[in-house]
Amino acid sequence: MPSWKDLKRFCENDGWELYKDTDHYYYPKFMPDGTIKRTKVSKGTGEIKGHLWQTILKKQLQVTQEYFNSKI
Repeated sequence: MPSWKDLKRFCENDGWELYKDTDHYYYPKFMPDGTIKRTKVSKGTGEIKGHLWQTILKKQLQVTQEYFNSKI
């Protein structure tokens, strides 16, 4: 499973823009068709557990595991 640091690195490498840095990092990504993807990244350490990771990957990032791996 990826860590929170992996998710932050993915956002930075994939063109997501940090817009808020509080207890979490908040990132939007503006897509060419006008839609906006959004995710937040915990400042905690450790892995993102199974079900939560699948939700982030499919609903927030909207990418495959392979694409994610290629950007970290």
